[in-house]
Amino acid sequence: MSVTAATPAGRAGPMTSAEKMVIFASSLGTVFEWYDFYLYGSLATIIGAQFFSEFPKATADIFALLAFAAGFLVRPFGALVFGRIGDIVGRKYTFLITILIMGLSTFIVGLLPNYKTIGVIAPIVLIGLRLLQGLALGGEYGGAATYVAEHAPEGRRGFYTSWIQTTATLGLFLSLLVILFVRSFWGEGAFADWAWRIPFIFSFFLLAISLWIRLQLSESPVFLKMKEEGTTSKAPLTESFATWSNAKYVLIALFGMTMGQGVVWYTGQFYALFFLQAILKVDGYTSNLLIAWSLVLGSGFFIFFGWLSDKIGRKPIILAGCLIAAITYIPIFNAITTNANPALENALKTVQVTVIADPADCGNLFNPVGTRVFTSSCDNARALLAKSSVKYRTEAGPAGQPAVIKIGDAVVTSYDAKTAADPKAAAGDLSKATAAALEAAGYPKAKDPGIVKISEPFDIFKPQVLKIIGLLWVLVIYVTMVYGPIAAALVEFFPSRIRYTSMSLPYHIGNGWFGGLLPATAFAMVAQTGDIYFGLWYPIFFALVTFVVGLFLVPETKDRNINESYGR
Repeated sequence: MSVTAATPAGRAGPMTSAEKMVIFASSLGTVFEWYDFYLYGSLATIIGAQFFSEFPKATADIFALLAFAAGFLVRPFGALVFGRIGDIVGRKYTFLITILIMGLSTFIVGLLPNYKTIGVIAPIVLIGLRLLQGLALGGEYGGAATYVAEHAPEGRRGFYTSWIQTTATLGLFLSLLVILFVRSFWGEGAFADWAWRIPFIFSFFLLAISLWIRLQLSESPVFLKMKEEGTTSKAPLTESFATWSNAKYVLIALFGMTMGQGVVWYTGQFYALFFLQAILKVDGYTSNLLIAWSLVLGSGFFIFFGWLSDKIGRKPIILAGCLIAAITYIPIFNAITTNANPALENALKTVQVTVIADPADCGNLFNPVGTRVFTSSCDNARALLAKSSVKYRTEAGPAGQPAVIKIGDAVVTSYDAKTAADPKAAAGDLSKATAAALEAAGYPKAKDPGIVKISEPFDIFKPQVLKIIGLLWVLVIYVTMVYGPIAAALVEFFPSRIRYTSMSLPYHIGNGWFGGLLPATAFAMVAQTGDIYFGLWYPIFFALVTFVVGLFLVPETKDRNINESYGR
């Protein structure tokens, strides 16, 4: 039996049971889709060892991360494909297709033989499945957001759609919980060998549940009305992007809303995790728990800011989140360093590290996808320091001489991979000598006792841990400010006949490209400059651009009737 919800304009009072079912079914399915999508990112290193094992470990990790990035890059294409289907065929059937593709792709990853078993076919199939995941996710969000918004009563769309906005965070949280449980139950050895497959196989049961629930739903009342009146679009792609009267609003939505929202979201949840692990050297278990607790404490604010946007508007909340985040990111991440790794913070302030090299020997270290191999002595020295979270400056040295790293009074000579007799041994020698000199000068050793550590999930009441969770919670609040109202804002921004198509593309470019590529690009900026905070200028810049564009070009939409065409 199908369930639908009547949405009389201006209806007040609590949700009806049918409306609750619409929100529950749409949100639950989207949670499971995000769970599937983020499993891969959380297990990229293990997947690299399983499916790219013919390469050295560093190269295997790079290929695994590139396959993860591919899922982000194809999301806008999924938005085009499924947005068109959603505007022609219907919202409900489209997001049934997307969840089926996502769930089956994830399940097959759990069963896929590795490289040692079937050779090169394994990574090819893996990348193909990853691309299918990205395409499916590109169609899922627009369908779920549009479906819920078109069921919501006038004046409550922000509150209703905010439940969809919790799904990405809940999907990430669910994936972390399942991974932590499987790791703890079977142990690290078994997990790396075969138990990593269990979270992927588990997605089949999540798929069955979400499909069953979504099959109980009826089509969106707005779409049914358009179909009865014969006003559905015959060419939504053309109407959305080839007609300037609508295409300009797609661009405004991208640069004035979703671009800033995407970088704030990925900074608060993903770059924060990367910063803890790769830069501050906090162990993976502790880092994941710190992020998980901040998400638990902050996720309710998605609902709050969605509700608040029904009262004061979408625009002021989204733009305020972008502006406040841009202003406070650097002091917040400084404070995270102070509490998570105090010895590193002290070393950054007191230890002077200089790379002295022939300027002609120093290239560009910008390497956002991790595929470049550095050979010159200057580049090898700077790349090593960046990986070690060392703040350094570069000084011109004698022409033709190999670069040296000056750490206090110690001097370590780098190597050129093109002339070294054994480049691998030379890299190891450079790493050991540099590590010894850094430790002697005051940089913390690996697993320094001052680095924050959590031994079990509820070991959070130490002052050091509570302070870090509090800082991460503030970053999550920024995420909820920009993300809580965005679905309602995008739905209201475009006319019904091309809504699914028009809103999906700017959303997935803003989040999939500007947001999804943020961690790798930000770290590349850190490596290039030798400043562990320099990568934050990436989200700061784009958040500020969105604030300015949104301030002048984005209209307030909370009082719009979503059945109208807004004069276009």
